[in-house]
Amino acid sequence: MDGGKFSAMLSVIVPPVVGLISSRKGLPEAAATELFYRSKVYGRLSDESSKLWHYSAETLYSMYEDEVSGRSIEYPEEAY
Repeated sequence: MDGGKFSAMLSVIVPPVVGLISSRKGLPEAAATELFYRSKVYGRLSDESSKLWHYSAETLYSMYEDEVSGRSIEYPEEAY
């Protein structure tokens, strides 16, 4: 996938994840956005080769929760 298409895909994937963080943590959307962009999960998501963009917002949120809770991030097997 070319860079433009991947960037467009990220712009569709990220808002639902941020929405989950915002609603479940009771945070303003701007704060939730900043937290997600600083996460390792977002770092992997933004790397097209990780294939994390295949996963649902709920799965990505769960991975984010693992990270911020100090648990080992459970990457779906096919993401490697």
